[in-house]
Amino acid sequence: MHRMHLPFLSWFRFSRLAVAGVMALSAAMLTCAAASAQDAKTLRIGFQKYGTLTILKALGSLDKKLGEQGIAVKWVEFPAGPQLLEGLNVGSIDFGTVGEAPPIFAQAAQAPLVYVGNEPPAPTSEAILVPKDSPIQSVADLKGKKVALNKGSNVHYLLVKQLEKAGVPYKDVNVTYLTPADARAAFERGVIDAWVIWDPFQAAAEKQLGARVLADGTGVVNNYQFFLASRDYLDKHPDVVKTVLEEIRKGDLWAKDHLKESVDLLQPVLGLERPVVELAAQRLAYGVTPVTREVLQHQQEIADAFYALKLIPRKLDVQQAAPAELR
Repeated sequence: MHRMHLPFLSWFRFSRLAVAGVMALSAAMLTCAAASAQDAKTLRIGFQKYGTLTILKALGSLDKKLGEQGIAVKWVEFPAGPQLLEGLNVGSIDFGTVGEAPPIFAQAAQAPLVYVGNEPPAPTSEAILVPKDSPIQSVADLKGKKVALNKGSNVHYLLVKQLEKAGVPYKDVNVTYLTPADARAAFERGVIDAWVIWDPFQAAAEKQLGARVLADGTGVVNNYQFFLASRDYLDKHPDVVKTVLEEIRKGDLWAKDHLKESVDLLQPVLGLERPVVELAAQRLAYGVTPVTREVLQHQQEIADAFYALKLIPRKLDVQQAAPAELR
C-alpha cells in the first residue's frame, strides 16, 4: 500500500474532525448571530481547501480591494460544499463557492441562498475511481457494487448521470455516504469497490494510489463551480458582491496564465506533492461569469433528477434562488 505523506494524512484527519464538529460550530455561530447584528464592515467568505477562491485568498487582492473601502474579509474554511452551505444557512458566512449539487440540497432545506456567478464547466475535475487492479471495467459493472461518495456534493449527480447512461438503475448500486477522508481510507483498504470524488482528492488518488478513472464528467455533466451569497447580504450589499466577483475574475485571468505560480500558491495550502497539485490545477476551469438562465436551467435538471430519486424531499424551483435581475 502506498504511504501517504504526513501533511496529506493530517489534512484528511482534519476533514473528519471538521465534519464531526461542524454542526456544533454552526449552532454556536447561530447563537452569536441572534445575539448581535452582523458587522456590515466584515465580509465572511466560506471556502474549501482548493479552487480559485483559495488562489484569490493567497493572492490577497480581494482583502486589499475591500480594505480600501473599510471592509475586512474573514475567510472561513469548510471540508466540503454541503457543510459550507450549512454555514450560509445558519448565518455564519455571507458568500461561498461550491459545486453543482450542494445548492440543490441546501435550497431543499430552505437555505436563503442566491446564485451570483459560476466558473466554466470542468467535467474532468470529478470522476468515478476504481483501484488500479479492479476487475470493474465499465460503469455498467457497478451494478451490485459498493460505491462511496460525499452525499450532496457535485459528484452525487455525476454518479446519477453515469448510471443512467449505462442503463443501471440507481437503486441497483450500493451507494455509501462517506466524507472524502473516510472514503479515501475505505478505498485504500478495499472496503469499497469505487469512489466518486473531485479534485484534488481525485488527483491525489490517481498519483499516490494509481487509482484508475472509470469515468469522469466528459459528455455527461458540466461540473460547474458556483459562487453563492446569502440573500440578506446580497440585498444589503450588492456592490460588495459585485467587487468580489470582479476580483475573482481578475484572479482567474492571472491563474490561467500563470499555472506554475498558481501551483506554488496551492501546494503549501494543500500539503500535497507538486505533481498532484499540478494535475488538479490543469483540470480547473478559470473565468467566472454572472450566472445565466441557461446555467440555472441546468441546475433545475439536477434538482428534478434528485427529486425523482427521492434524494430531496420536495420539488424545487431553482429560479427562486436566482439573482433579482433574472427573476
